[in-house]
Amino acid sequence: MDVMVIGGGGREHAIVSRLARSPRAGRLYVLPGNGGIGRCAECVPIGSEDLEAIVGFAVERGVDFAVVAPDDPLVMGAVDRLEERGIPCFGPNAAAAAIEGSKAFAKGLMRKYGIPTAPFEVFEDAERAMAYIAAANRPLVVKADGLARGKGVVVAEDADEAAAAVVSIMKDRVFGRSGDRVLIEERLRGLEVTLLAFTDGRTIVPMVSSMDHKRAFDGDAGPNTGGMGVVAPNPHLTPELMEVCTRTILRPTVEAMRAEGRPFKGCLYFGLMLTEDGPQVIEYNCRFGDPEAQAVLPLLRSDLLEIMVAVREERLDEADVRFSQDASCCVVLASREYPGSCRTGFEIDLGGAEDLPGVEVFHAGTRREGDRLLTAGGRVLDVTAVAPTPGEARARAYEAAKRIRFEGVRFRGDIGGVDGEREKVF
Repeated sequence: MDVMVIGGGGREHAIVSRLARSPRAGRLYVLPGNGGIGRCAECVPIGSEDLEAIVGFAVERGVDFAVVAPDDPLVMGAVDRLEERGIPCFGPNAAAAAIEGSKAFAKGLMRKYGIPTAPFEVFEDAERAMAYIAAANRPLVVKADGLARGKGVVVAEDADEAAAAVVSIMKDRVFGRSGDRVLIEERLRGLEVTLLAFTDGRTIVPMVSSMDHKRAFDGDAGPNTGGMGVVAPNPHLTPELMEVCTRTILRPTVEAMRAEGRPFKGCLYFGLMLTEDGPQVIEYNCRFGDPEAQAVLPLLRSDLLEIMVAVREERLDEADVRFSQDASCCVVLASREYPGSCRTGFEIDLGGAEDLPGVEVFHAGTRREGDRLLTAGGRVLDVTAVAPTPGEARARAYEAAKRIRFEGVRFRGDIGGVDGEREKVF
């Protein structure tokens, strides 16, 4: 079957690399793709938010199956548009994608169905939000209601920082219409866990857990980013805690979405905090995490395309979903200025990193210009290593990362608790 994947980052590279291994996969198209994806699929220069062009291309080429990977086109209704033209999709429709598209909707869902999460309030008026902050006598988190490319959350250290976040989001409009409303919630304390799960709206099958590193610099310093590295499995999630998460959060969420008339079919992302009072939800995403997918999917031992088709056809309970017992570590190589505005167009020397055992280099922000590979974004490459133990996986990932050169390359030296060198700038 001919498959079309929407997106052009490291997550999509990881997805495509697994789809390409399926015996059922025919031609693979990626819209728009990047400088690395072109080695295993045909990249088509159509943006992931140009829904009219995406649908037109899929119909013209007779695509048999589509995978909509990024959050924006999912929330915009890409799956709805494609399905209307008879193209089966992996991914939630717009009604279900609201679980990420609106934090207020997601928190309201949790409150209504008793899914554990932090106490919260939603505000459409900046002055009322700041008055609430001034009266609160506890640490707070401020979130833009809509999509903000992983940057719309401020974990405030004090009331002044929380108020500044409201001004930035609601008055300065740094996230545009995504800041029409803000959600202010109590700051949870504990250990963070990410769980990705396949679900067809009835059955839910968790993938290997992971631990993301959001802050820009070593020691969890600096601003939040889309993610600077991941290890899998998460060392803090015991089998006992996993059972609690499944019983109190994963299954109730799928059941709640179905009860609301928004059955979720695709990959559901659970951002969790393991607190003294038990696991609680920090956030939902309506798709594979980025860079979590780059750490989790290399551990998948089953046919990803078969799983995705089973999800679409609501027969996930029959699917073969198996993961390796190995560990993985993904180190993100970023441009010097990330997460701010970044200069691009610098030539990349991979230095033989891809030839190391157990290592894959997923391209996030790259493009090709003839025979040259150039930077094209803030997060440039995701270096993932798989090994029998977490220590071996980290060592292999860092050995590969240190071989790669481009002007201003930077990566954290402590992904997964590595006692390594500090931030690298070449």
